[in-house]
Amino acid sequence: MKFAGNSGFNSFELPMMEMWLVPARSIFFVLLAAAVSIVLILIHHIHLLMYVPAIIVIVVIRHYLVAGITRANVGIGVVAVLAIGTLFLAAQFWGTMPIPESEFVRHLQSRMADPSQTSLLGFSYIWYQPLSKEISDTWAWLPHNILGVPVFALLIWLHTPVWRYFAASIRALNNEWHRRIVIAGLTGVSLGYLIMFAIVFDYSRWVSNWAVCMFLLLHAMKTLPAVEVPPLAADDRKTQAFGWIVALIPRVGIVRPF
Repeated sequence: MKFAGNSGFNSFELPMMEMWLVPARSIFFVLLAAAVSIVLILIHHIHLLMYVPAIIVIVVIRHYLVAGITRANVGIGVVAVLAIGTLFLAAQFWGTMPIPESEFVRHLQSRMADPSQTSLLGFSYIWYQPLSKEISDTWAWLPHNILGVPVFALLIWLHTPVWRYFAASIRALNNEWHRRIVIAGLTGVSLGYLIMFAIVFDYSRWVSNWAVCMFLLLHAMKTLPAVEVPPLAADDRKTQAFGWIVALIPRVGIVRPF
């Protein structure tokens, strides 16, 4: 499957893939998820909205809904969430580098395999730009960038067969409480991306990363007791047509879809 801004998983999404591959019954799964979230926030604070909500939902689905809720695992989960939140606040409001940007750029250039590729350093300012500047730039460019929303909607609609399978998988869950938790988790992850849309305008990347989170949550949900849902029919003409259209769409941009 392909979405705007990305043709596959990037290196930051690999730890999330591991979150539904490793055994999840032990409390160490919760600690591993907290460690992964902390590393992502230390890389960049935007990951608090981009990946951490999906990691939390995966932990809830794969550990708490399967292993059950105890005083120990709830306590560790609460402490982990508080630690992640505290780290984010520290990184967001007190994490400014105490060196000039030009010096930081020179350091990056010294670590490059080919220092002549100075164009790769064009986004070094993102490590220095305060939250207020990011929001003001986003809203200043909003009238221009909002023109891409119909194309994003089209790309999402072309994946209708997948979303139908997703909805059928949720309905197939045996436990009504599990269904409610999954729907609440999907809603929370999606709200995080809506907030990012109002802060930073890399819209194609956000649509792409949101889709990746949805697919990872679908895989996590498959670990819950449920009625078997038949896979997408390979001979369905509508599914084939949508698949060919998506396959023929070239790699797309970061801010605008094409």
